[in-house]
Amino acid sequence: MSEHPADRRRFKRIAFDARTDLSQGEFTWPVQLIDLSLKGVLIERPDPWLGNPQQDFLVDIHLSEDVDIIMDAQLAHDDHGQLGFVCLHIGLESIERLRRLIELNLADEVELERELGALIEI
Repeated sequence: MSEHPADRRRFKRIAFDARTDLSQGEFTWPVQLIDLSLKGVLIERPDPWLGNPQQDFLVDIHLSEDVDIIMDAQLAHDDHGQLGFVCLHIGLESIERLRRLIELNLADEVELERELGALIEI
């Protein structure tokens, strides 16, 4: 019996709507954020899409006027008009903000600690 990729997912994804920009080199696309996790984000593919999947991207999720979650990311998949990115690097302030956002949406401290432990193992 084959295992579906979603069944192997170790990080809960939370639906979240925030102004988000995706950048690569000289290009910046305002994008629609679908969901995020401690390990990455899923967005609607912008039109026109000129991103190079061989190069890294910068994802900037604007939580408020002066509060952002910023991560370096790599394109993991491009399916059905959606782009999935895996986080390569995230700064301490951004990871704390992301952790708090996930914590508020999970409402389960044990689940959050399990996910943080899985993140550290990677």
